[in-house]
Amino acid sequence: HGAAELEEPGTEALPRRTPAPAWIPTAKGEEGDLCLRSSDCAAGLCCARHFWSKMCKPVLREGQVCTRHRRKGSHGLEIFQRCHCAEGLACRLQRELGPGDTSRLHTCQRH
Repeated sequence: HGAAELEEPGTEALPRRTPAPAWIPTAKGEEGDLCLRSSDCAAGLCCARHFWSKMCKPVLREGQVCTRHRRKGSHGLEIFQRCHCAEGLACRLQRELGPGDTSRLHTCQRH
């Protein structure tokens, strides 16, 4: 009794396919979808931390509050990250502050 007798005829020529892991997205993630990196998200979104996971969030537009990081690497300490400002905008100290206002609010502003 050889091992060849156990094989079903015609199965040896079929290519073996391994299914893709379920966590690999087939399309770009929409706002609120889980992600690993910004390239997993649709246009206009970035992948940012939300609690202990990461999700697609909107890139910030002009006038929206942004986070300015004083030290490199401090971005990883936040549990609610914001996306970066959209192209052509920079995260700067809000200009429209009255005298004596010590607020450190930063907004996305034109260069």
